[in-house]
Amino acid sequence: MFETIAEGYDFQNRFLSLRVDTYWRKKMVENIRDDINGTVLDVATGTAEVALEIVRQRPGLKVLGIDFSANMLKIGREKVKKKGFEDKIHLFLGDALKIPFKEFQFDVLTIAFGIRNIKEREEALREFYTVLKPGGQLIIMEFGLPNTPLIGHLYQFYFNRILPWLGNTISRTGYAYTYLANSVHKFPLPEDFVGMIEKAGFREVKIKKLTFGTALLFIARKST
Repeated sequence: MFETIAEGYDFQNRFLSLRVDTYWRKKMVENIRDDINGTVLDVATGTAEVALEIVRQRPGLKVLGIDFSANMLKIGREKVKKKGFEDKIHLFLGDALKIPFKEFQFDVLTIAFGIRNIKEREEALREFYTVLKPGGQLIIMEFGLPNTPLIGHLYQFYFNRILPWLGNTISRTGYAYTYLANSVHKFPLPEDFVGMIEKAGFREVKIKKLTFGTALLFIARKST
């Protein structure tokens, strides 16, 4: 699916979110701890939007990104080159369940809207724990569903009725954004996902809501 939609992926995200996705990535990167210097692993890096935001906000950091979609990475590499960040961002074909780097290598691990697409989430979280340095930071961003009555009803109508039809039309797939809506509904409740993160060994797990809870940040620390 991601190989198919890679060419228009960035435009689709901007259009369907009314550019709110840009704000979400900025907030995600703002939550990288100030005391961290070194290297970030961006899992499911896609077209490198999070990686680019990291080096824009934190020029002292370097980013290694991995993704299983060669087409997405191709677009990401083109953007990195165009922005002049080839010395700070390096992208690789890789699997979140078998990260192709050494243990205890990274100061931060980020993954935006990617963990939802991994069936073996507990295995992936354990892999994340392994490649982080002691005291390293984990930041996961995923879609959420607002639970306030008015906003919740309006968002659910858009998310369940309008977004799949409009997204499928724009992406010319007939299924990509139906999958998106279904996968969000099947994702664990926030408190249950926090339990999974803790089970993998992480501590100090916090949830931050963005845009009335339509996106959620899960922020945690690896034990020292």
